[in-house]
Amino acid sequence: MVQSDVIIAGGGFGGLACAKALAEKKISVTLLERKKAPGIGMHTTGIIVKECADEFAVPDHLTRRVTNVRLYAPSLKYIDIKSPDYFFLTTDTPGLMRFLSDEAQKAGANIVYDTGYEIGQQKGETVIINNGAYTSKFLIGADGPRSKVADDFYLGKNTEFLLGAEAEYENLPLPGGDNSFYCFLDQRLAHGYLGWVIPGVGVAQVGIAQRMPRKPDIDAFVQRMGSVFDFSQAKVVARRGGLIPVGGLVKPFANDNVILLGDAAGIVSPLTAGGIHTALHYGKVLGEALAVYIKDGGQHPAQLLESIYPRFYFKQGLRKAYEYLAPNWLLNTILPSPAFAYAANTVFFKIKNLK
Repeated sequence: MVQSDVIIAGGGFGGLACAKALAEKKISVTLLERKKAPGIGMHTTGIIVKECADEFAVPDHLTRRVTNVRLYAPSLKYIDIKSPDYFFLTTDTPGLMRFLSDEAQKAGANIVYDTGYEIGQQKGETVIINNGAYTSKFLIGADGPRSKVADDFYLGKNTEFLLGAEAEYENLPLPGGDNSFYCFLDQRLAHGYLGWVIPGVGVAQVGIAQRMPRKPDIDAFVQRMGSVFDFSQAKVVARRGGLIPVGGLVKPFANDNVILLGDAAGIVSPLTAGGIHTALHYGKVLGEALAVYIKDGGQHPAQLLESIYPRFYFKQGLRKAYEYLAPNWLLNTILPSPAFAYAANTVFFKIKNLK
């Protein structure tokens, strides 16, 4: 039996940030991750917004800076939007996960790979994990959009999702150069969201997502993009896909001894589908607050998160308006307008990720 002050289920961005923060405060923490090694079987596009890059140091060799956005209507007419002081970072996501895992372990976190969270129960003030193999005072559920921790402890569940699919291509030339984020609005191929092509670290990332229960057809998207990109010499070197929760914060997200984090808590932007910054930021916040609570008592970390976890009410409204009130004919009509360009600039560069 392994006893720790805190057990974390899930070794994604939020789980690793929380583990590092706890370990830095000398709290014993064990993180359980079902994958055999960090960075294996990634589901995320790995795109980091400027606010995240400003808050967390990421090695330069693991990133690529993208400053412009080229936004296409279903007709494939486009507008270019940019901000002089904003950027995105694409990442070598497996490499980034290895870096974050190394950083957490250097701080003193016990990370156990090839051992996932299977089942948990609470007895008094003790949380028992995997039939007694692990015990702790607190359990952090950072185990993704279909959280088993949420199931076992009767916490809130995500009910609204995008389903995304992405392929990495080598030798894919980009028409506007290698510094643009190409976004494609098309309610037929990407209902409720969009398709994208973006220069990554040594590759180009080509993906599409749409609102479930519809499923993304990346091959149909690539075929549609054949008039924009030259895929003739391009080669697929990796594929990934997964669920993106877009229903906002789940309720309840915690009890006295169990707290949900990241995708499990639903703290993913319903508008941009961005969840890396929120996972890292609130993972660190939770780790630091939980360390103080374990050492000194005072405010329970769930009470703090209740006051600061984002609700995304405004972004929820914008997402639903786009999904239900913006058919392809309307997108084709309004995309060239100054008003649409202003709105797009606001979405990409001015609506901060954590709100």
